[in-house]
Amino acid sequence: MISMVLLGSGNVAQHLITAFSNSSAIDLIQVVARNPKSIQHLIASNKICSDYREIKKADVYLIAVSDNAIAEVSSHLPFENRFVAHTSGSMGLEILDAKNRRGVFYPLQTFTKNKAVNFKEIPICLESEQPTDYPTLEQMAKTISDVYQLISAEQRKALHVAAVFVCNFVNHLYQIGADICEDNNLSFELLKPLIVETAQKVQTLAPTAAQTGPAKRKDTQTINNHLRFLSDDNQKELYQLLTKSIIDHGKKL
Repeated sequence: MISMVLLGSGNVAQHLITAFSNSSAIDLIQVVARNPKSIQHLIASNKICSDYREIKKADVYLIAVSDNAIAEVSSHLPFENRFVAHTSGSMGLEILDAKNRRGVFYPLQTFTKNKAVNFKEIPICLESEQPTDYPTLEQMAKTISDVYQLISAEQRKALHVAAVFVCNFVNHLYQIGADICEDNNLSFELLKPLIVETAQKVQTLAPTAAQTGPAKRKDTQTINNHLRFLSDDNQKELYQLLTKSIIDHGKKL
């Protein structure tokens, strides 16, 4: 069994606390959090601490905090030559203090507080500075997920950028669609079956094959009608940019 100390109390940390607490192969012996109250519903209070001097000895220390806090948390760890990993998709190993052995345990998913996820389906990207530490990462991953693999720092950065496009940007477009509906006394619920069908199609089709709409058809009459309808300059600009990208098949604009 792998003993673990997890550092963090945000979205990712909370989901990992739940996942590892339910694993028979992981002994989550402690969670280090600046805000203990935020995780008291997830783990026993005697396993929570906020003082770095009270951190227990473990096989691995997993830092699950915001990207801009990783270096600071890592530098405050009061020990050397232990295995420390972070959960960031965009930060390399070098962000961790070199006094300890370094790794990455990146779950590729969007996490929201109080929204359960099925960790078994979440890809986990792994990287270790020393080959001898990789089996620990792999064992951690396989206890909570069926999808995990060694991925280089550059590949992980590419995945993170791709994830921003297919998740964060897409969700922002949902918001724009919701705004247009609200401005015209329509329910966003009417669009949800379309959203579901679009997401389901890319499970079996390549995005290129799944693409539909006026830009794909080069239907300039419909495109111009839409542009005349839109009164918000930001919406109009995005519509034109995305339309051009689709027409150009994603080539450089």
